[in-house]
Amino acid sequence: MDLTGAIWRKSSRSSGNGGNCVEVADNLTDVVGVRDSKDPHGPALTFTPTAWRAFVTRFTRHD
Repeated sequence: MDLTGAIWRKSSRSSGNGGNCVEVADNLTDVVGVRDSKDPHGPALTFTPTAWRAFVTRFTRHD
């Protein structure tokens, strides 16, 4: 999957202490990319926008 035009942002659910840092790129038309911010040149997971919305909806905490 080509993520060349991806604009990565840190997930709002990532901790701010250098621990679990997930970045999401949701600016592309047909794919959402997810990667480890500590390894930006490493592998990225990809999801369809529909699958990503379902995942986020299912696993978002309602504090």
